[in-house]
Amino acid sequence: MTRARFTGVPPDRGHYESFYLRAVDPARPRSVWIRYTTHQRPGRPPTGSLWCTYFDAEADAPYAVKQTLAAPAEAPGGWIAIGESTFGPAHARGRALGLDRSAEWALEIRGAAEPLRHLPAGWMYRAPLPRTKLESPLPDAVLTGWLELGDRDRIEIAGWPGMVGHNWGAEHAATWIWLHGTAFDDRPDAWLDLSLGRVRVGPVLTPWLANGALTVDGERTRLGGLRRARVNASPAGCRIELPGAVVEVRPPAGQTVAWPYADPGGTGHHSLNCSIAELHARLERAGRPPLELATAHGGVYELGTTATDHGVPVQPFSDG
Repeated sequence: MTRARFTGVPPDRGHYESFYLRAVDPARPRSVWIRYTTHQRPGRPPTGSLWCTYFDAEADAPYAVKQTLAAPAEAPGGWIAIGESTFGPAHARGRALGLDRSAEWALEIRGAAEPLRHLPAGWMYRAPLPRTKLESPLPDAVLTGWLELGDRDRIEIAGWPGMVGHNWGAEHAATWIWLHGTAFDDRPDAWLDLSLGRVRVGPVLTPWLANGALTVDGERTRLGGLRRARVNASPAGCRIELPGAVVEVRPPAGQTVAWPYADPGGTGHHSLNCSIAELHARLERAGRPPLELATAHGGVYELGTTATDHGVPVQPFSDG
């Protein structure tokens, strides 16, 4: 069911859309996070942006680059094309240049897991609310290929585990959290994909609501739902308590990147992302012992916020 939505948005409406992937080296703390996005303000033509962030715990900070171009399009046989860069279910090939930085990549993608639609009901993907829609076409993927960053050595990506995601809408949540986990100790088949958000309705900010799934040994367990989640979150990490599950994540110092995200209506957020985070999950199971999962660097911790005093250096690339 995954397809580009931006091609059918009327010119007088605002819209944003993102197709993205992440892949993590199971042997050492390094990973890549790549996004192809569109942004449309009401009455203006859409633009397309290519984002690439490379995380390596042995480096001082993540390497990040972004390039924005006109006229994004639906790719033949794929999802999105921005300039000569394309992204589809089986591949991502592209290049981004900006502020004396550059990145180029060619990745083949495979995965057999069923897509994950985070929202609990199908009608929610057709209705005006919620104003942000989220799905993971490949919540558990294997990526192979290469990545080149500026004049650095070429990075070979040989069967790294990861995922492919897709979101779109007219407005970001007031604040959000996205977690993904793979490369778990003793559980190479396990994965976690969880999103949480708080939405502003007039002057009121809703409680945290969570939706996602945890899969182990081929058994998928839905997480979250209509019951509110208990969340303690900061740029230094978070703890999330859900009915039957607890997830904790902590990024290593200096390995979080902050990107400006613009809403089509003109407001903005900062998205703080670390894709080599330590992640622990505990799942209660009826009639069975609790399941404990841990990964030293296979987690993603993304925190979306309107706050600007978070202490993470913001990348010098505009959005929207």
